Amino acid sequence: MTTLESGAVTRPPAVRNRTRNVVRLQFVNTQTFLWVPVLVLGGAWVLTMLIYWILQNAGVSEVKTGGGSQAPLWYFLWVGIQAMTMTFPFSQAMSLTRREFYLGSLAAAAVSGVGMACAFVLLGLLEQATDGYGMNGYFAYLAWVWEAGPLAAGLTYFVLTMLFFIIGFWFATIYTRYGTMVLTIVMIGLGLVFVGLIALVTRQQAWPEVGRWVLDAGSLGLTLWAIALGALLAVGSYLTLRRMPA
Repeated sequence: MTTLESGAVTRPPAVRNRTRNVVRLQFVNTQTFLWVPVLVLGGAWVLTMLIYWILQNAGVSEVKTGGGSQAPLWYFLWVGIQAMTMTFPFSQAMSLTRREFYLGSLAAAAVSGVGMACAFVLLGLLEQATDGYGMNGYFAYLAWVWEAGPLAAGLTYFVLTMLFFIIGFWFATIYTRYGTMVLTIVMIGLGLVFVGLIALVTRQQAWPEVGRWVLDAGSLGLTLWAIALGALLAVGSYLTLRRMPA
């Protein structure tokens, strides 16, 4: 670390350069962070449009929305797994620290996440301008997500992309560090916690309150909560990575 005369602390240029090297390392395989996400997005869009076209020709004129837009977001779970399992050994051979590797991997995911968010926003604007491609069918434009405007919608898509990436990265880190048994136990434990929360809310008959909270928070409010959750998961993922054997 270097200290300026004013007392401010800044990162040495060498550290920043090494972090950028991780970003370049992740993008050596352009399929993972670029072409496969584009393929998944394009494939999901084409399949969704075909379904809407069939429904439109069958006389269905109501608003058509589907879950196909989730596919490219879920894919980033796999991107996180690959970013850890396929690239971490190379980073160690290059004498990169775990901190540099982690920050560079997050930065690489953020680059892809921004691209994905921009694609969704552009598609959403196109869908609004064409009344759902003339079929009243929407892929990227979901009224609830877009209620605070296109920038807020883009933020939502970006945060979800990063959230899936961090989860996948952390699961891959646990698997690499502790093996299949521990990863399975962790996943079962998370499932039990989730079921326990459902049971608690059901027992307290609090589902109406939960529904009102979700509606009051809106898409943007939930996105801000997702940012906090993502930051917490990112810290946990990094702490797990630090305990990886050399």
